[in-house]
Formats: sequence, C-alpha cells, structure tokens
Amino acid sequence: MKKRAGRPYADTRLAAFLQKRILELKPRKTQLQIAIEAGFVQPNMLSMFKNGSNKLPLDRVPGLAKALECDPALLFKLALEQLGGDTTGTAIDQIFGTIVTRNEVAWLDEIRKASDHSDPSITMKARGAIRGIFGK
Repeated sequence: MKKRAGRPYADTRLAAFLQKRILELKPRKTQLQIAIEAGFVQPNMLSMFKNGSNKLPLDRVPGLAKALECDPALLFKLALEQLGGDTTGTAIDQIFGTIVTRNEVAWLDEIRKASDHSDPSITMKARGAIRGIFGK
C-alpha cells in the first residue's frame, strides 16, 4: 500500500470500492444520504474514507454496508486490509479464519452441489476451469 501525505489510505481497495459503490448508487441516493443512513454524525467522514485520509473503523462497517447496500463481510475484509501491520487483522484471521462474502458462499454452495457434497480436492484441471471462468 503506497502512502500519500495526508491520505495514507488513498490507494487501498476500500477507498476504490467506496468510490465505485457511491457512484453506482448515485442515481438513487446521494453521498450525503449514504452517510446519514450509515449513522455518521459528520457526513464528511464518508468523503474522508473515500479519499483515503481516514480508515474505516471496524465498528462502523455494519451501518455503512447497509447504507451502501453491499455485503458487510466484504466491507469488513476491506476495512481490515487498512489496518496493515496491525495485529488486529491477524488475530481475527487466527480466530475466525478466512472471511467469506455472500457471493463466495454461493460459489461454495454450487461446488458442494456439483460434487454431491464429496469435498473434492482442488486439482490442476479444476483450478484451470475456475481461472478460465475469470479469463486468467
């Protein structure tokens, strides 16, 4: 993560996600409406998260996810990335394991159904098929 003076979180995936998601919601709600729905007393906090001058506190993730109409697990994951070298992210990973989004759960459910719940190992062929879906 590249640090910018006054905007140390500008190049994080969270800042990029917020910019994109707020733009996607623009036809239906303003950034001010999103900030108010998320419960921010100072509506400019959303701008500060979006431009990378502040990191998103983990306790604000549920309200912001609801206002952004996005998966709270994804937003939490992105907020954790901003912690960088902080031990909090490591502790959460050690305690809870990998954070899985709703979309990832749907993929896992399909894999389980397709394999008749046989818990298949990932093979080179399967890995190639998955990567092919995403053009990799």
